[in-house]
Amino acid sequence: MPQRKISSTKKSARGGSASGGKKGVVKKIKKLVMKKPIAKKKVVQSKTTKTKPVAKKKPVSKSVASGKKTVVPKKVEKNVPVKPSAPAKIAAPYNGEKKSKKEKIPQIQPLRGMRDLHPKDAKFWRSVYRASEQMAEAYNFQYMEVPVLEDAKLFTRSIGKGTDVVDKEMYVFGDKDGSEIGLRPEFTAGFARAYITHGMQSDPQPIKVWTSGSLFRHDRPQAGRYREFRQFDCETMGTRDAAVDAELITVAYNFLKDLGLETTVRVNSIGSPEDRANYVIELTAYLRSKRSYLSELSKKRIAKNPLRILDSKDPQDKEVIEEAPQIIDWLSEESKKFFMRVLEYLDHLNIPYILDATLVRGLDYYTDTVFELFRSDTEEGSQTALGGGGRYDRLIEQLGGPQTPAAGFAIGLDRVVLALKDLRNNPKALRHAPKKSPVYFAQLGDQARQHTLRLIEDLRQENIITYHNLGKSSLKSQLEQANEIGVTHTLILGQKEVQDGTIIIRDMESGIQEIIDQGKIVREVMKLLK
Repeated sequence: MPQRKISSTKKSARGGSASGGKKGVVKKIKKLVMKKPIAKKKVVQSKTTKTKPVAKKKPVSKSVASGKKTVVPKKVEKNVPVKPSAPAKIAAPYNGEKKSKKEKIPQIQPLRGMRDLHPKDAKFWRSVYRASEQMAEAYNFQYMEVPVLEDAKLFTRSIGKGTDVVDKEMYVFGDKDGSEIGLRPEFTAGFARAYITHGMQSDPQPIKVWTSGSLFRHDRPQAGRYREFRQFDCETMGTRDAAVDAELITVAYNFLKDLGLETTVRVNSIGSPEDRANYVIELTAYLRSKRSYLSELSKKRIAKNPLRILDSKDPQDKEVIEEAPQIIDWLSEESKKFFMRVLEYLDHLNIPYILDATLVRGLDYYTDTVFELFRSDTEEGSQTALGGGGRYDRLIEQLGGPQTPAAGFAIGLDRVVLALKDLRNNPKALRHAPKKSPVYFAQLGDQARQHTLRLIEDLRQENIITYHNLGKSSLKSQLEQANEIGVTHTLILGQKEVQDGTIIIRDMESGIQEIIDQGKIVREVMKLLK
């Protein structure tokens, strides 16, 4: 008997007989459908002992308890809320429904050592870029660009295996064709390759080129040093003359001086490759005798690249370096004479310099003159070079080109901008920055907005740039923005001015307003710019 009662209940739950089990099911349904009243209309039943669901074609009452709505899934029998399945947790397009819990979308940050150049720093960068262009053109350097990506062999052959740049810092990756690609870590090798590629030895010599842009090294990020950094670079290819070396040093020095940065040039000569080879033998013997006093990194460099030890900033190496043999004593007579001529030119040009016997630079292609520029107003122990360069008479030949003497330099613009921020009150720091427009254009209403665009275009054609914000409709908010920018005057155009063909010029300091014809706007704004 108990089995029959259970069977009867199941039938009634499916819309079956009117037996006593039906009342129990209805109570359950009522609880699930917000206690809506049950329709009085009874479900039509077949003559057979078994009951069937109501046909789909029959009209269905809005009452959940009638018609097909009485066919309840098994979960209704258990009288438990239907839980969403696991896939429902996957993020889906917004369908208009509110989510109970807002899913947090992970943010994507710049890669380590990479950064954005924020608009608030734009005045410094614009000043630096304009200064570099003006300085290069003043000395007759022609603008040229080389690719960001090069065959990795270009840098391993030019900069040299065993250098920190090639062994530790260069970004190298495989291309789809199996070749190795390198992100440029410096400009000089690219220019040397371009000299060969374009047969520039046939052009009038020397070739004087300049550029600026991004370079990449996997270095340890710190203040003024990033994995993507920017440089201003000048190269002179096709002549060996001490005057060329002196001119390059002068360009680099004057570029920084014009920006308000007082610098000192450290200069040295590392001679020819043959001179350097003889010196390395003597230096290696000395360093081995002092090995126990050196830092761990310098100990490793004795056999691999002893010249790099001279460039060590580790305090433990300082005393050993000071007592080391000096390369100038190993120079050939020709290299000594060449270096003395460079110094004579610097004296004549009043360029302040210091002879630094430990200066060797970090790249293998350098010959004879090498130099670096440091800020004069920083403590000696905390000095970081703002730039440097030197002569590379064998590089183009090493890359498969003709024997071509050359020299160049690069200035680290990230470090320059960092230094300029320290000197923001120095008028020279931003002397090359584009001048701000003294005019703001405010508008009120749709008609005025349309006319504003036309009038702004009229001004632009006369090379007059005005600040404006078409997204703001309130005059108060626009005047507040004009004050924040620091303009001297604001042009105001409303619906009335559109109809009258006039415009208001407001003096932001005194608040005095003047009404003029729109046809005179260019002439009046030109007066403000003078």
